Amino acid sequence: MTSIRELSMQALSNRTLSRYDHQRMQLILQEQGDGLDVLDRTLAQRVFYGVRHGLLDIK
Repeated sequence: MTSIRELSMQALSNRTLSRYDHQRMQLILQEQGDGLDVLDRTLAQRVFYGVRHGLLDIK
C-alpha cells in the first residue's frame, strides 16, 4: 500500500494528482485518522489545500 508521504511527495513534485490517488489519500485519512503522525497529516493537508486552490490538478 502506498503511504500518504509517497502520494503527497509525488503530487507536490508533479503538481498533479490522479483521482484514484486523491480518493486513496482520503481513505487513508479516514481509516487511520488520529493514528497518522504529524508529518503525514500535514502533507495531506497541503495536498488538499493545493487541490482546493487550484495549485494541483486532479487528472
